[in-house]
Amino acid sequence: MTTYAYAKHGKYVGGDISLLPQYEKHNSPYLDEDNQPIEDLIHWFIDECGWNTFRVRLFVNPDSINDPGVCQDLEYVKQLGKRIKDAGAFFMLDYHYSDTWVDAGKIQAPRVWEKCTIDQKADSIADYTRRTLQELIAYGATPDMVQVGNEIMYGFMGVRVHPYLDDKDDWNGFLKILKAGCDAVREVLPSAQIIIHTDRLANQQYNKFYYGKLLENGVDFDVIGLSYYPFWHGDLSTLSSTVRTLRTAMPGKEIHLVETAYNYQWGPSDAVCKDWEFTKEGQASFLHDLVDTLNALDVKALYYWFPEECGNGKSSTVQRGWINRGLWTNGNSPHALNSREALDAFKAFAPTTGVKDIKSAGTCNADNIYDMCGRRLYAVPEHGAYIRGNEKFLCTEK
Repeated sequence: MTTYAYAKHGKYVGGDISLLPQYEKHNSPYLDEDNQPIEDLIHWFIDECGWNTFRVRLFVNPDSINDPGVCQDLEYVKQLGKRIKDAGAFFMLDYHYSDTWVDAGKIQAPRVWEKCTIDQKADSIADYTRRTLQELIAYGATPDMVQVGNEIMYGFMGVRVHPYLDDKDDWNGFLKILKAGCDAVREVLPSAQIIIHTDRLANQQYNKFYYGKLLENGVDFDVIGLSYYPFWHGDLSTLSSTVRTLRTAMPGKEIHLVETAYNYQWGPSDAVCKDWEFTKEGQASFLHDLVDTLNALDVKALYYWFPEECGNGKSSTVQRGWINRGLWTNGNSPHALNSREALDAFKAFAPTTGVKDIKSAGTCNADNIYDMCGRRLYAVPEHGAYIRGNEKFLCTEK
C-alpha cells in the first residue's frame, strides 16, 4: 500500500464518502483515468489524490424509506470508519442529530427527542454522543474530528436561532444543547478537533454574529467549518472576504472548508455565480482556482462533498436523483472518471513530503512518532500509518 504524508504542511484534504459502501454493495464500479477498475476507492483517493481525511455522516434512526441516501446508522458508520482508520487516514464524524437531512435551515430533531424539553434534549444529546463515540472507539473507528451538528447556523434539534437579532429565537436553549454535545465530545475524545459547521458563507456579518455568539457564551470548539458552493454562495472573492472577516474576529480558531463541490453537468439554472462552466473541464478549473485561493488564505483543510457519486444505483437503491457534482460520470456502469486535472488540484492543496513507502513495523512504541499531519505522538499509537524520521510505517499492533 502507498500513502502520502502531510507532516510538512499540516493540512487536511479529503471528502465526504458517506454513500461509498452503498455503491459498492450495489455493484457500481469506478474506473481510473486509464479506464481500469478501481479495487478500493479509499486507498485510491489516498494514493492518487493525496487525501488524508474522510468524512462520514451519522443519523440517529435513519429514514431510508423516504431517501435511500439517508442510511448511515451507527453500525454503518462503525464499519466505514474502521476502514478509514485501517487505511491510515483521519476520520471526521459528522453528527446530524436527526433522522434525516439537517442542512440549510432544516432543524428537525430525531423522532425520539421531538417532544423533549430543552433540558431533556441536552441530556439526550450528551448521552447519545458519549455512547456513540465510545462504541466507535471500541470498534477501532476513533474519530479525529467531530462535527457537532451539520450546517447549524439556524439551529438544530428543533430549536431555532438566527445569525441576527430576532425576538423569536431561543438562543439559551440552543446554546445549552450545543454545549452538551461539545462537552460530551471533549470528555470522551479530549484531543479530537470539535467543528461547528455553518452554511451561510456569503454573508460575512451573519458568520461574525453567529460564531461571536458561541464564543461569548463559552461553547467549546476548535474549528469554524464552512460550506462553500459557488453557485449558491458567490465567487471566490466572497469566500476570501468571509475567511478574512472570521480570522480577524476569531484569531484562535482554525477555519476549514468542510464542504465544497461543483457540477460537471446540469448546474443550477439560478446559480448566483457562473465563473466556471458546468462541464468536466469547468469542475477541474473550479477546483484549481479554489485551491489557489485557499492556499493564499492559509486555510488548513479542504473536503469535497459526495465525490463518490456515480448514479442512483440499480433501481435507485443508492439515491433517487442525480446531483452531478461527483468525480465520476453518472449513467451507465462502469463509471468513468471525469478528469485527471480535478484530482491534481487536491495534491496542489497539500503537496506531499516525498515520504511514500510504508514499512510494516508490527509492534509500535511512541519514540519520535508523528501522525500524518506532523503532530508528535506521546503515547503508543493505534494501528495505522505514521511517520518516524524519513520513513512512513504501518503499525499493526500495540
